[in-house]
This record gives sequence, structure tokens and C-alpha cells, in this order.
Amino acid sequence: MTLVSSHLFKPCLTFVFLALFQSHTTFSALILSLRNHRSYPQHPRPMFQTNRTTCALFAGTWVRDDTYPLYQYSNCPVIDAEFNCQMSGRPDSGYLKYRWQPLNCQLPRFDGLVFLSKMRGKTVMFVGDSLGRNQFESLICMILAANPQTQTQMNRAMPLSTFKFLEYGVSISYFRAPFLVDVDVMQGKRIVKLDDIAGNGNAWRMADVLVFNTGHWWGYEGSLRGWDLIQSGGKYYQDMDRLVAMEKGLRTWANWVDSNVDITRTRVFFQSASPDHYNPNEWSAAATATTAKNCYGETEPMKGTTYTSTYADQMGVVNEVIREMHVPTYLMDITMLSELRKDGHPSIYRGDFSPSQRANPQKSADCSHWCLPGLPDTWNELFYTVLFY
Repeated sequence: MTLVSSHLFKPCLTFVFLALFQSHTTFSALILSLRNHRSYPQHPRPMFQTNRTTCALFAGTWVRDDTYPLYQYSNCPVIDAEFNCQMSGRPDSGYLKYRWQPLNCQLPRFDGLVFLSKMRGKTVMFVGDSLGRNQFESLICMILAANPQTQTQMNRAMPLSTFKFLEYGVSISYFRAPFLVDVDVMQGKRIVKLDDIAGNGNAWRMADVLVFNTGHWWGYEGSLRGWDLIQSGGKYYQDMDRLVAMEKGLRTWANWVDSNVDITRTRVFFQSASPDHYNPNEWSAAATATTAKNCYGETEPMKGTTYTSTYADQMGVVNEVIREMHVPTYLMDITMLSELRKDGHPSIYRGDFSPSQRANPQKSADCSHWCLPGLPDTWNELFYTVLFY
């Protein structure tokens, strides 16, 4: 988060809020116009091309496989306490024994030594919210499992953390940017700047592989909301239609990618929304008004190959923005396969939870992030496949 000196924020807060409310009516009309005259197309499944076949990587089923997980939590020192479910006392382990099976092909087995060899001297950077951090830590663990004695170096900081495999000159980084666009603090107010990404983008320029994600933070309300004001088109708003805000931010991101990425050097990926599981009506016909509104006690994936439309509008925006970009950007459509994994969340098994939080799943359960080992390992198997095959 960038601290901006107060002299750059010339309007006093009274003027800002006056401008905010004066422009609200005009902006509301814009929202209604976009809502009423625009439809977002359904997102087509990305296709994985090989010389011999076409593989729909993201359509398939979860199958039991006792050769999983790909690593043990006790052998991976980088897993944050909030993702380390087994260390935090989760009593079941069946959720670790599932492999993603695409409908018409087999995923190659992840090989950490192959990853290091092919990426020698290069940098992979995950950019986005904490789901990107989930995947960042997963990838490190998967690589370490193949070469546990290799010399490494870890630097944890905010907003950039980096893990280096020194022998290979490979860096795996995570840059925290929940909205992708810049968030500045001015006179104590957090301002999401929908038209500005230069501050964040400076940290991404030299990466060889960029994996972006955003989604959850655009919908947060109340104390979870990540801003006090939104800046767009030179005006300030206390709030706006979240889908409109997300699209504006994504177009700023897309313009940055088109203007700054050298396609002879850098490959760009965008990861679709990672679903949460707070609504048991999505997977249980027997759910009632008194059913716990969380994933606590879930130990098996859902059946089937389809998912609810919770993220359909967001996916429509993402699909449209990426389709209009000049720089080739591969959409990793992990939403459906992740939707089926109601069993994969930390729930109350987070190392940073207090005894009182653990005793109250109804209020505290984390059904947004994912256990490690767990589902993000599959995201990285798919990433590995698209990157090298």
C-alpha cells in the first residue's frame, strides 16, 4: 500500500465528500445503463492444445488417488498457519486423496525438478489476493518435495514475498494486490484507484511468468470492505456497483499488460475466481434455515461437473476484458473444479485461531482459503501443464 503525502491530496475531505454525493446521481445512471443494456457472455472453457489432441483441462471430475498428496505439510516450512490444516489438528485426511481428472486427457505428473530445469534463471510471480498466496506457497512445497536438499532463500515482506531456489536461479514471488489496481492512503482514507496501477505495476515488470487473480475483495461489505473511497474518472465515491468497479479496475490492469509486457519474454496468466463455501444450499438439498452456514465438517467433494452461477457475472467481465487484450493472456478457469471441493477449506483448523474461534464454527469457519496440501496443488498441476506441455 502506497503512502501518499497530504499535499498531493489538495481537496479537503469536505470537498471530496461533497463531490462524491454530487456525482452520485450521474454515476447511478451510468450503472443502470450498463446493467440494462449490456449482457455478459457465458465463459467458454479454455482449451489445452497439444500436437495430437485437444484437451478440456478444466472440465472433468475428482477421483480418489492414494498416491496423493504430492508433499507432506511437515516437510514444507513455508506454509502459513492459516493454511496448515493438518498441523492445526484437522482430524480427517481423505480430502488430501483426490486428483483432478479432465474428461478426455491425463494431466502430466508434476515434477519439481523439471519445473526448476525449465525455469532456470527465471521468475514466476503471483499477483492478487490471498488466494494467490495460497497458490504461491503450494508451488514452493511441490517443488521442494522433489529436491528437499536444494539451497533456498526466503524473504517475507509486504507487499512482496520471494522464495529463491539458488542453484537454479529460480524465483517464485507473491505480490499482494487484492484489486490489482493501486490502493493509496490519503489523510487516513484507503482509496481504491480504479484508473491507476503504476505503483503496483512497477514491481511486476521484470517477471518472466505472471499469474494474476482478483475477485473476492470486490464484493466484501462492512468491516471486510477494503476501502473507504473509490476514485474513478477524477471523482470519489463511497461505493459503486461492484461489477462496474471490477470491470473498470480490470481494464486498467489490461491496459497495463498491453503496454508493458514484452511477449517475447513474459507469459501472462489470469486465474478465475476461487469460490467459497458458506452456503450449504449449494451442495445439500436437505439444507434448512437452521443448517450451519459454513463448510465445517465437510469431508468429501461434491459430485458432478457443473457449478452454480455465483461467479457468472464476474467471469463474464473477466472473459470480455481478456478477449479484448492484445497480449496473449491464458485464462486458468479453476472455478468449477474448485466449486466441487467444499471439503478443502481450513474451516476451524487454522493455526492462528483462538480456542474460542475454534469452538464457534458458525461464526469463525474459514470457507474461503484452502488447506495445504490441498486444492491449490491442483491449480499448480494445471499451471505446470499449460506452462510446459
